[in-house]
Amino acid sequence: MEVINRLDNPLLNRVEIQFKVTHTNKPTPSRTELCSSIASLEPGASAETVIVKEVSTRFGQPLTTGLAFIYDSVESMQNEPKYILQRHGAGPEEPAVATPAPAAAETASEEEAEEPAEEEAADVSGGEE
Repeated sequence: MEVINRLDNPLLNRVEIQFKVTHTNKPTPSRTELCSSIASLEPGASAETVIVKEVSTRFGQPLTTGLAFIYDSVESMQNEPKYILQRHGAGPEEPAVATPAPAAAETASEEEAEEPAEEEAADVSGGEE
């Protein structure tokens, strides 16, 4: 892993790193692999305080570039959106959404199937004169 650009951001208590990874004969590194590699670049950082924002892999080339934020603490990571924190396993868990009963789902799908047929009939009846 190679650091292209490193920027200290004391206002948000983080270090912003643009990186480049060459992965010959291997697939694109996973988010956890990238977090641990980036944490090893910065002294005193842990993989838990690293957020990988962007990852871009070149088609047909073993080259991946990206942007990562290394925060000073878990508390300072709370500036990130909730979905980013959940993606990295640091955010609050979403409550499970209740799925409708199978009978209700069948009724709903039958109603949806009937509606387009009526709309098509309405479109044809107002046709050309």
